[in-house]
Amino acid sequence: MANEEVILTPEGLEQLQAELDDLKYVKRKELAARIKLAISYGDLKENSEYHSAKNDQAFMETRILVLEGKLKRARVVDSSNLDHSQVNIGSTVVLHDREFAEQVEYKIVGAEEADVLDNKISYESPLGKALLGTKVGDVVKVEAPMGVICYEVLEIKRV
Repeated sequence: MANEEVILTPEGLEQLQAELDDLKYVKRKELAARIKLAISYGDLKENSEYHSAKNDQAFMETRILVLEGKLKRARVVDSSNLDHSQVNIGSTVVLHDREFAEQVEYKIVGAEEADVLDNKISYESPLGKALLGTKVGDVVKVEAPMGVICYEVLEIKRV
């Protein structure tokens, strides 16, 4: 799993790189200053500010390593080479939820970019898997905890 390819859209790649740059070039300096200040308080054994800053530093350095690993294994999906008449990674899909008689819109992304609150779903999710390769007018059925949900593909957008 550690060597698995990380599928990203160009926007997802940009977001991960921005987070990495922020951690390496901004947050590291801020944490170094916090540690330096905490050291100035004296006795490190009972210095809660020092221990807190060192814990934060450990978490941050771990996150940096994780991001660097993901970026090394990243494969960016170039939507210009994909069939625009069917749903692919990078597609934004407008669906009709037949049960609730409402329209929903999702962007199909890699697992690293998935954010339900931002209407971005992973191509590995049950709905994402069901949508890949579908065309306008197709109906997909997705097994959900509350039962089977039916969606009709109304539109496929490329952003």
